[in-house]
Order: sequence, then C-alpha cells, then structure tokens
Amino acid sequence: MAKQRKGRKAQKSERDLSREPAARASNPSHSLTLVVLVLAACGIVLTTYLSYTALFEAHPAFCSEGSGCDLVQSSRWATFLGMPMATWGLFTYLVMAALAWRARTKPQSRTPLIFVAICGFSISAYLTAISILEIEATCAYCLASFGIITAIMILTLLQRPPGWTTALKEASVIAVLLIGGLHLHYSGVFDEAAGPEDPQLQALTIHLTKTGAKFYGAYWCPRCQEQKALFKASAKRLPYVECSSGGRGSPLTPPCVTNDIRSYPTWIIDDKRYTGLQTPRTLAGAAGFTWKE
Repeated sequence: MAKQRKGRKAQKSERDLSREPAARASNPSHSLTLVVLVLAACGIVLTTYLSYTALFEAHPAFCSEGSGCDLVQSSRWATFLGMPMATWGLFTYLVMAALAWRARTKPQSRTPLIFVAICGFSISAYLTAISILEIEATCAYCLASFGIITAIMILTLLQRPPGWTTALKEASVIAVLLIGGLHLHYSGVFDEAAGPEDPQLQALTIHLTKTGAKFYGAYWCPRCQEQKALFKASAKRLPYVECSSGGRGSPLTPPCVTNDIRSYPTWIIDDKRYTGLQTPRTLAGAAGFTWKE
C-alpha cells in the first residue's frame, strides 16, 4: 500500500510538472511579461542609436539641421550630468528588460518593475511636456520612446503582482521627487550651466563666433574650465578649439600648431592675442560688442 501511494504521488508530481510549462504559457501575466520584454528590447535599440549619434555629434536619420528633432536633441534638456539623456534611457530599458526576463520564472520581480516603469514614464512625460511647452518642437524618436515606456508601464500594472498597490503609491512619490529634482536642475538651481541662458552672454557668444574669434584650450586645463564657467549656460556656444585631444603632454592639434598656441586659455580676436582667463566684459570690448551693465 505504501509503495502504491508513493507511486501515485510520483505520477501526480510528474503530471504537475508536465502541466507547468503549459499553465505558464496560458497565464495572462506571463504573456504580458513577454510583451514587456519585447518592448524593452525595442527601447534598448532606440536609445542605443540615439546615444551613438549624441556621442559622435551626428544627426539621427530624418533629423535634419534646424528640424524639430534637431532642436530637441541639441537643447539643454538633452543631457544630464554630462551624459546624453538617451543614455540614461538606455540604462532604464536595460533594467526593465532584466526584470522582465527574471519575472518569467520569478513573478516577484514584477513589483520592482513597477517602480522602474513608473519612474521612467514620469521622466519621459516631463521631457515630452518640456519639448512641447518650452522648446516648442517635438522629436519623433523621443515620442517613440515615450510610447514604449507608457506601454510598458500599463502592461506592468495590468499584471497586478502581490503588493502592486503599495508599489504604485511608493513609486509615484519617488517619481514626483525625481521630476522635482530634474526641474530644479534645469532651472539652474544646482548648476548654472544647466539652467536658462543669460541673454547678454548668449548674444556675446554668438557675436564672438560670427566675427571669427577663437578660444584655444585643453579639456584638462582648470583655467579653461573656469573660462567656460563664466559663460554659464552659454558655454556650449563658445568658439572653442581643443589643443590637446590626446591628453596632457600630447602633441598639439593642427589648428593650435598653426596659431602657435603655447598657453591655455588663449583667445585670438581680430588677429590680437589674449592669454589667460578673460572676463566676458573684456572679451566684449575686444570683439566690439556692446556690453550692457
């Protein structure tokens, strides 16, 4: 009798194991997880491409100079802490893909997936609103990413894993804090270079570029960084020429050899040379720009 009972238990266990893959395949949550995984993969491909174009300063396909896409991709909101926002998006999609892959066998992974999805959606929604209201332009690639992250968030919530309501509330609070921090950052509270441009500094940098002025320096030069900092959010507009792309002690780049650059920073304005740190007012006078007090 004992052997018969053990035999029946073994047969039942084998039947349960044979049914497990089929049950998992027919489970709606499992199917939704696979869709989330596919969407995350699409997001990885998209953000990898945008990160590549940002790294090599190239225009994405169908994103000509001056187009809405170009305006968005070249705006101050396109970078965060010196890294393209697309790269931050890439990291987010990678985390979601890892969690979705793990959720195939460990359903508890769907709960942290809610956190990442809601936070990613909130940041993407914030940036989309900024592009429409502040930049007054849209980027098809950004809208595509917003659509992907929105779909992932909805599908993740539809699965309703254990404790999902608590996770939803906590993730919403975290998302609000993240957006608040981002907004303060782009308002120039933490870093003036990330904030809005000063109209006079902006006009000066445009004038310097148009009149052929050049600012020669090296990325490792502290004085050069101080020079850029004086122009705050307009520093990216400076007519900067890198003289030491290979690092300290490396040969000068051809433009710096041609102009006999020996110290950093060096400005050449109207064939006159100015060495050392220069204030915006001094540069304005040298370039014939009217500086208003």
